[in-house]
Amino acid sequence: MKNTYWWQSWSRFVLWSHVIGVVGFYSILWWRTSPRKEDRLHVLPARVATGSKGRSVSNEAERVPLVSIIVPARNEERNIQRCVQSLLEQDYENYEVIVVDDGSIDRTGAMLDELARSHVNGQKLWVLRLRDELPEGWAGKPHAIHSGVQEAKGDWFLFTDADTWHAPNALRSAITQAISERSDLFTLGAEQELPSFWDRVLMPMAYLGISMLYPPRFVNDPQSPLAVANGQYILIRRQVYQDLGGYGRPEMRATLLDDRDLAHLVKSHHYSLRFVDSLGLVHVHMYHSLGDIWRGWRKNAYLGNRGGLLFVLVQLFGLPMISIVPFLLPLLARLSHSPRSKGISAREAALATGIELAPLISYRTWLNRQLNVPWYYAFTQPLAGAIFSGILGQSMWRVITKRGVDWRGRQYHNENARIAEKGRPVRSSL
Repeated sequence: MKNTYWWQSWSRFVLWSHVIGVVGFYSILWWRTSPRKEDRLHVLPARVATGSKGRSVSNEAERVPLVSIIVPARNEERNIQRCVQSLLEQDYENYEVIVVDDGSIDRTGAMLDELARSHVNGQKLWVLRLRDELPEGWAGKPHAIHSGVQEAKGDWFLFTDADTWHAPNALRSAITQAISERSDLFTLGAEQELPSFWDRVLMPMAYLGISMLYPPRFVNDPQSPLAVANGQYILIRRQVYQDLGGYGRPEMRATLLDDRDLAHLVKSHHYSLRFVDSLGLVHVHMYHSLGDIWRGWRKNAYLGNRGGLLFVLVQLFGLPMISIVPFLLPLLARLSHSPRSKGISAREAALATGIELAPLISYRTWLNRQLNVPWYYAFTQPLAGAIFSGILGQSMWRVITKRGVDWRGRQYHNENARIAEKGRPVRSSL
């Protein structure tokens, strides 16, 4: 009888501790990640953009700062035309577009040449072609951006990815707000294009993890040390970038987390950092298959975590607890029965399940709405949790065993990101 009472008490303690933990987690997550009105872009009405031949600019253009848009591109034939065409059609008066073709072996270069020839604003496009091996100690994207910066003439730099698409009024809205708020680094959260099943299952979970680690309200707080940026859209003052050394700093050259580390560099030197929602003016389609998603997040999952190995191990335990176990409580309660004890009743397990699933489904439904994902994908949370547990575990294992990270045909070993290039391209520039 005594053993039966002990077993029932222990089972109930574990069950209701888990209930309190799950409810508390999603309540705190909601408080930390719910957007504020001040963390949104002030969208300016779009206006008709006009093109002009030659490098002359209008009197109006001379009164606004020149922005150098730098786009690193490596084998981006799927995305490059839409991206660059949208950049050439910005309704801002004074900008240039520098695309760094980083050793592409597909049609990226040919498509850029055609855009330069045929687009009405093609004179704004400059292509820098990198064709030799990366210098020792560099990662691909920081090196490409650094190379583009050397050719840039702007008062501001805009670093953006080749898989993005920009509304015509995106740059004018962003630069206007950045200047009015006296920001030094102004970064926009892009709207995700999620056409596939796996996009809709996994991207909300990725957002959950990022916003939990880097809540925008703390990123935007000058008193908080938290810093992160969205590498899909980083607008930074030229003078600030040069004063800090940017990606040319020795500790920045090999980073695989170029956006986070640049944001940390800026904020740690007491410059102003702002992270706001683009409200649909910047779109991105990051991955095109489950394999792409796995490799893409595996690259960043361990290195992008805060708190080191111990915290990652806590996450590997905690992620299934808040995403999978709530859906399995009735089954676990049934397994708690033994020949000598009744354990947790089905009624009690059903009550606990309902209490846990209410905040989980509510939060995931809200998150789905933010990402334009159908509400019923909230019920794929266990699948997303299982897959991201695998991604995080493999990411951790590859780094701590020094197997490195593979991305864009390059192999980066350990946190120092020593580079073993696949292939021997040559270098040229236009």
